[in-house]
Amino acid sequence: MSSSTAQPAANSHRRALRAGFAALAGTSIEWYDFYVYATAAAIVFPQVFFPEVDRSLGTLASFGTYAVAFFMRPLGGIIFGHIGDKFGRKPALTITLLIMGIATVLVGCLPDYATWGLAAPILLIILRMAQGLAVGGEWGGASLMSVESAPPKFKVFYGGFTQLGNPLGALMASGAFWILASMGDDVLFSWGWRVPFLFSIVLIGVGLWVRYRVEETPVFEAKIEGQKQSTPVLFALKNNWWPMLLGFCIVAVSSGGYVVATTFVQNFATSPEVGLAASVILGAMTIASLVETIVTLPLAWLGDKWGGKSIIYIGVVLSAVVFIPLVVVIQNHQIGMIFFLVSLLRLTLSGAWASLSTVMAQMFRPQARYTSMSLSYGIGAAVWGGLSPAIAAALLAATGNFWSVVAFFGLLCAIALFGAFFAPQHSDTAPVTSSFNPRLDTTTVRSVKRG
Repeated sequence: MSSSTAQPAANSHRRALRAGFAALAGTSIEWYDFYVYATAAAIVFPQVFFPEVDRSLGTLASFGTYAVAFFMRPLGGIIFGHIGDKFGRKPALTITLLIMGIATVLVGCLPDYATWGLAAPILLIILRMAQGLAVGGEWGGASLMSVESAPPKFKVFYGGFTQLGNPLGALMASGAFWILASMGDDVLFSWGWRVPFLFSIVLIGVGLWVRYRVEETPVFEAKIEGQKQSTPVLFALKNNWWPMLLGFCIVAVSSGGYVVATTFVQNFATSPEVGLAASVILGAMTIASLVETIVTLPLAWLGDKWGGKSIIYIGVVLSAVVFIPLVVVIQNHQIGMIFFLVSLLRLTLSGAWASLSTVMAQMFRPQARYTSMSLSYGIGAAVWGGLSPAIAAALLAATGNFWSVVAFFGLLCAIALFGAFFAPQHSDTAPVTSSFNPRLDTTTVRSVKRG
């Protein structure tokens, strides 16, 4: 039986569900670990690890350690992309989960500046680098695990399981800090902030058990395994540079815009100039994460009906619109509207996020797809996600006006729309030779709906 006729049978809904839940289990844990750090960087770390400088410099220093992880993502994409393209998606994803879990638990054990002095923030940076390395290989591999295992007409929906890990991880992280913040600043800043980090050890055990039970993707088995390959990163840079550049643009909102709307907004709202209680903004973020968790899969389902790129267009445009009134209500301490608009913004950002894994997976042919996708997303996350909070903070400090941050958010939206408009979409149903060989292109489709 040829691979082209065997593949539809392999891409059953049962297999797709197993792969989807395995991707969800791993990504939700990895994003939980990532957002635990992000929340602590916005609220706790300026005082715990950088107490010798004023709040503005402490915030920039804290966001600097936050940004370090983003700049490790491309390296993680190269390392784990090589493993995933050569040996399979499953072993690469197992390693990334272990690295992330160990690094996160160690952050929870780290002494503060008052105990270890300068060694404390240095070790914090090293552990954050390990987190970034792991995330750099996680998202691309988890996306391929779910998308490549899905039936052709349901790729965006099953790819949504990978995307669901982000809001679920954010929900767990912000929820944990919300509970701790409600116990008072003395608890939060003394020992409470460590609890979410240490809890990661339980989640990692669950994630490893789930991933151990999942099969390799049918696309890897049919089109990549056993084929003679060049070095994945060299193939990616030579043959996939244009779609990688477009992918870099697409994640401007889903990465950069997202961290401005979460991490930076939390820091802005709790700054002395605004003076909003940490429990208020953490509560709003927690409810918003719940909203995002609820809407991600329905939006992914719509992506199969309307086209994944169309969902991205709608989400990006609406996010630019909603961000403006959010700034106003935060400055005016309108608590009810803060909760409403934070949730509404996360809903619109979900439109830019829900179909992203499938859209980006189908921008590349199977050969070196893991590396290409991880590099494109990782570099985009490094630039947009890593620098956006610091750029927003610098703009606010330089202008004294939050409208400069609003303009920056609008710029990120424009860049994302450009990337999505020109992004190619390829089909995995072409024969092995015409899909694997870069000189014989696969069938290019206009939307994920037909892929």
